[in-house]
Amino acid sequence: MNEITSPLHLAVFDCDGTLVDSQSSIIFAMQAACDHHGFAHPTDDQIRRVVGLPLEVAIGRVLPDVGPALAQDICETYKNAFGDLRQSGALEEPLFSGVFEVLKSLDAKNWLLGVATGKSHRGMKRTLDHHGLMDMFVTHQNADTAHGKPHPDMMLKALSETGAEPAFSVMIGDTTFDVEMAKNAGVRVIGVDWGYHDADELMDAGAFKVVKTSEELLSSLLIMMEPPR
Repeated sequence: MNEITSPLHLAVFDCDGTLVDSQSSIIFAMQAACDHHGFAHPTDDQIRRVVGLPLEVAIGRVLPDVGPALAQDICETYKNAFGDLRQSGALEEPLFSGVFEVLKSLDAKNWLLGVATGKSHRGMKRTLDHHGLMDMFVTHQNADTAHGKPHPDMMLKALSETGAEPAFSVMIGDTTFDVEMAKNAGVRVIGVDWGYHDADELMDAGAFKVVKTSEELLSSLLIMMEPPR
């Protein structure tokens, strides 16, 4: 008699705006880069709108008249400003309320956990290590190893690395880039409304659901993956 095994359940989380609230540090670093290169500051909202994109793409959106060579210089200045914040102890990347408990609960139920972020590998590792989360994730997708969102590459690599199937996997994110990436990979998405894009935008982009609290996120994930009766 063949043994029936349960499918692997995979939850892939965005980082900035979903796991951690890094907007104040991102805005500071972007404004510092603009100051250094003599550009007027984009608004806070303009900066929040591009969080999650590859940095060079984000720079191109907030400073559309900048050429590729200067955009690369601005990227490096941004990274240096962000690094200076970290070195000085002024970096702000607190976990959103209840996120740690969600991760622990899913881990206890033998879910596979992953992260897919526009951060560099170094930035991702430093953030996750700071909160003691790095080892909770079995797949770490970032801007150094995959095409940026909304390209499906990060999600496809997460599926490949874990052996999970799209039907039993879910992306959790706060931006339309997260939604589009997962949809392009054939994976459903739960949006969170505590991040940087509005709930209506996430639903319009194709999110399965948008949640308002970590408790609602956990219950929605568990219900989503219940086997059909």
